[in-house]
Amino acid sequence: MSNVQSVERAFAVLRCLASGSAGVSDVAERAHLPKSTVSRLLATLGEVGAVEQLADGTYRVGDAMADIAAGATPGRHLVAVARPSLTELVATLGEDAGLSVLDGSDVYYLDQVRAVASVGLRDWTGERVPAHCVSSGLVLLAHLSPGSREAAIPRPLVRLTSRTVVSRAALRARLAAVAAQPSAWVFGEYDDDINSVAAPVRDATGAVVAAVHVHGPAYRFPGTVDAETIASRVVAAARRVGDQLAATSGRPGVAS
Repeated sequence: MSNVQSVERAFAVLRCLASGSAGVSDVAERAHLPKSTVSRLLATLGEVGAVEQLADGTYRVGDAMADIAAGATPGRHLVAVARPSLTELVATLGEDAGLSVLDGSDVYYLDQVRAVASVGLRDWTGERVPAHCVSSGLVLLAHLSPGSREAAIPRPLVRLTSRTVVSRAALRARLAAVAAQPSAWVFGEYDDDINSVAAPVRDATGAVVAAVHVHGPAYRFPGTVDAETIASRVVAAARRVGDQLAATSGRPGVAS
C-alpha cells in the first residue's frame, strides 16, 4: 500500500467516525474497505490519539483530532475545551455527557462522551433534535434575547411524548423559569425512557454559547441519587468549560 493510499484510507476511516462511534465492521462497510485494513488503520490511529476505543469495543474520534481541529472553527475549539469536563462528568455520574449549541429551533450535539453503562443508548454527536423538548435546548432557548427566543420557538411545537410541552404560552413561562435557575431537568419529554439535565456554558463576555448535559435511562437516572446533587455537578462542569473558554480568549470569565 502506497503512503498516499494509506493517508486516503485513514482519512476515510476518520470521516466514518465523524458522525459517531462505530465498530470495525461498520467502518469497513461505510468506507468500502476490508475489515483487516480498517482494523490495522484503527490500531495505528489509536496509537497517535486520532481515535480511541470505547468500552463496548467501538471507536470514536480521539482527543488528538479534536486538538488539531480546535483552530478550524469555534465549534471545534469548544469541543476540545469541553472534552475533559465531559469526561469527568461521565466518570463521576456514570452516564453519558454531551455538549450542544442552538441551531435555529433545534439543538445540535457537538460532542458526547459515553459511559460504560451506556450500552443501548445512541451517540448523539452530529444530531439535531427539537430544542423545546430536551434539557440543553431549554437552557439555550432560555438565555436568548426575547426577540430571538420568540423566533426560535417553532409553530407548531412538535409533540414527541405525552410529556412534551406543546403550548407556546406554557413554554414561554417555562423558559422564563429556566433562565432564573442554574440548570434544567427534562423527564421523558423527547423520549419516554430518557431523562436529562443541562447547564449553560458562558463565554468571556457572559453570553451563553453552549450547554453541557448529562442524560441516561429513566429507570436509573437520576435514580436514588439526589437530582439537585447531579445538577450541581453539571453546573460546575459547564462553568469549568466557560472558564477555559475565557482563558483561551485571554479575557476573565464571567460568573453565572
